[in-house]
Amino acid sequence: MSQGANAILVGRRKRERPAGPRTSSGARGSRPLAALAVVFTLAQLTLVRPVLGLGWDEIVYVSQVTSHHPAAFFSAPRSRGVSLLVAPVASWSSSVPLLRVYLALLSGIALYLALRCWRGLLPTRVLVVAGALFASLWMTLFYGPQAMANYWVAIGALVSVGCFLQVRAERSSPGILWGLAAGTALMAWMRPTDAAYVAAPLLVLALVRRHARLLLVLVAGLAAGAVPWVIEAYAAYGGLGERLAEASRIQGGLGWQIAVDDQLRSLGGRALCRPCTGPMPTPLVTLWWFALPVLAGAGLLVAARARRLERTLVALACAATAALPYLFMIGYAAPRFLQPAYALLAIPVADALWHLVRTPRGTWRPVAATLVALCLAGHLAAQLAVLHGVVSRNTESRRDWGRTADALHRLGVRAPCLLTGHEAIPIGYYTGCSSGETSGNNENITVAGILSTAERLPVAHLARAGATPPRYARSWPVHRISDLDVRVAPGR
Repeated sequence: MSQGANAILVGRRKRERPAGPRTSSGARGSRPLAALAVVFTLAQLTLVRPVLGLGWDEIVYVSQVTSHHPAAFFSAPRSRGVSLLVAPVASWSSSVPLLRVYLALLSGIALYLALRCWRGLLPTRVLVVAGALFASLWMTLFYGPQAMANYWVAIGALVSVGCFLQVRAERSSPGILWGLAAGTALMAWMRPTDAAYVAAPLLVLALVRRHARLLLVLVAGLAAGAVPWVIEAYAAYGGLGERLAEASRIQGGLGWQIAVDDQLRSLGGRALCRPCTGPMPTPLVTLWWFALPVLAGAGLLVAARARRLERTLVALACAATAALPYLFMIGYAAPRFLQPAYALLAIPVADALWHLVRTPRGTWRPVAATLVALCLAGHLAAQLAVLHGVVSRNTESRRDWGRTADALHRLGVRAPCLLTGHEAIPIGYYTGCSSGETSGNNENITVAGILSTAERLPVAHLARAGATPPRYARSWPVHRISDLDVRVAPGR
């Protein structure tokens, strides 16, 4: 009996012994990813700074959930995901620094969790470099602490593809399936159309391989995230087709339009390139963009030799479909549009860079390592230089809105009030006013509505200095504020 008991104890010890080393190894593997996330968060708070005022698109999203400002017009292409993301802070506080800190912390945590979804598929060193490459892009650092959708689509893409590949590698625990559903839902929650493009290769592969469970989880995640957008389409636009058509109109008409050169021009620090004219940025700023497909192709070869070709192929396919509409179907550009593609491309690029550093033998290995390090240092310097310019310009432009708001207050335009005309949405937010347009993409009021509001509340029309005002405001007293002609409706 004692021998039987001893045998049971010995067997139990043998089964339990490996658990400790595996657990500690997993913890050690996660520490570099956690360190990267911390550095990314601190870099956002240091380089972008929490005092940066809200931008135009941020104002639209934040104003939907705050009680301190009227809600700005919400156009057809937008989704409510960003508004819900900022609601835990914006719903009770108007502090922009607090919102920036909250988003920086959240984006750092999200990057860590997204990279963890790839653990076991690739070496940790590759994941750390991939995360660092994505996190060090100026558009990632700039938009990480902002109330914008594209970074979160990129995170959802990393999570979705990573969890999908984990299931394909026969690591289909319930947690991984929930992660796949959450990643796809996050993308659709933020931008339903972007989510469809990113997930298209995953859906095709699951269908071809007849993986019913994967297909079901993907569809369920996409549906869960897109349901609010679809419901709003029927409630406010007359149906899904009508909303998609209106979104296409606002975006200039979606179709065959080559925007590759527009994206190149925007890399110099233009938040929105519409229309996208002017000179190209210096080669130092754009060189990395041309190196991406070359290094991604090299990463594909590395993956083939390492017998993990499918993992890299799936990431590349999703990156390609994510980039497709913004390179060939839209007539303008913004660097943030390609963030999901950059996040996925970073995986094979990091794999290729590690191969370049580790493969040469003898005296060539230090040479290769030095060259790669110098190239990465130059790339980082260029990204930080562009980021500095972007932050400076945006800080000044948002201060201009604040100064215009102060001048409007001195003219008696105070909440509750209404602004129309040039930059009425951002200036209206800083002033505490509602904003209205009688035409264009943000049309939400009629001339009769403006005139009836002027009988009850302060109303002002904004126009560039010297521009012809609309008929209804021509008789209003005009005031010059900076480079704007401000016409204030006569007092009630």
